[in-house]
This record gives sequence, C-alpha cells and structure tokens, in this order.
Amino acid sequence: MRLCGLTGGVGMGKSTAAGFFLQLGARVIDTDDLARELVLPGQPALAEIQTVFGRDLVAADDRLNRSELARLVFADAAARRQLEDILHPRIRERWQAQIEGWRQENIPLALVVIPLLFETAAENHFDKIICVACSPAAQRERLSARGWKLDQIRQRIAAQLPVEQKIARAHFIVWTEGLPAVHRRQVGQIVSNL
Repeated sequence: MRLCGLTGGVGMGKSTAAGFFLQLGARVIDTDDLARELVLPGQPALAEIQTVFGRDLVAADDRLNRSELARLVFADAAARRQLEDILHPRIRERWQAQIEGWRQENIPLALVVIPLLFETAAENHFDKIICVACSPAAQRERLSARGWKLDQIRQRIAAQLPVEQKIARAHFIVWTEGLPAVHRRQVGQIVSNL
C-alpha cells in the first residue's frame, strides 16, 4: 500500500483535493472529521475538555460549543497546546488503526488528511507527502467567505507552519487556484506517479 499524508494551510483546499483522490480510487481519512467525532457527547475527550476549559463550553444538549473553544484556543497558544494534548494522541491512534485495516485489505493507495502534519511530526508515517496550497490572497478570500473576521484568519494562519515550509517539505504540490478541473488533473497526475 502506498500511504500518503495530505496537508496544507487552512482554507487552501485540502478537503476538495481529498475528494478528488477518493474519486480516483484512494481511501481517505480526514483528521478534522476524527477531531469532530472525539468531541461528541459522551466521548472521554469532551469530558477532558470540560475539565480543562470549563463546563460553559458545553451547551444544554451536551454538545461542544466549537466556536467558543476556537475563540479561546486561537487567542492563547498555551490553551491551544492543552487542547492539542487532549486531541492529537487520540486522533493519531484512530488514523493509525484505520491504516492497519487498509493494510489488511491490501488497499493500493490511502491518504490521511492532516492539517498539522509537520507540526505534529507525523511525516515519518508516510511514503509521500502531498501539500495543497494557494496564494495568501486566495486563502484570505476563502476564509472570509466562511464568515471569519480578519483577526480570526490571522490567528488560524499563525497557528500553522507557513505554507511555504510545508511546500518545501512535500513530495507533491496541488495548487488550488483556478478551476476545479485543473485541481483534479493535478491529483490525477499524482495518482499516476504513485
């Protein structure tokens, strides 16, 4: 099995690229999805988040107030590290278990989408690293379209390794400006090379 890590900056098109890999026959697991699962009502990670950050982060329906937690952790690097200490080991355990399942199935190509791939020192788990990227202007425009304010955008970008460093450390780049058909063609070329 060829195992690839897919990374890139926030708002640069990782999910879109992952969808193209899926269409072309790769198996894909996204660590953002795993993080969302880990904070569902009744999950141990949610209880730990409540203990560390306070009960008021959980609504009456036992769901995490994700926007309030994001506001807290992206304004405070120490708080962000505390959250990462709660979630990252659990996330890694889940994607590694999925990879083992794929190995047993003899899946030819698999990808793990990890926004903080280099930041969490996960690169050694993969045969190849793919970085999804776009210009800073396009990134800001996409994040603004999500309804994020300028300070939120700055905080999220600052919390990640600069995309130029991710590009320099990757084996393949998918440049996501332009038409989706162009992105898909780039993904197809990468699949052919793998």
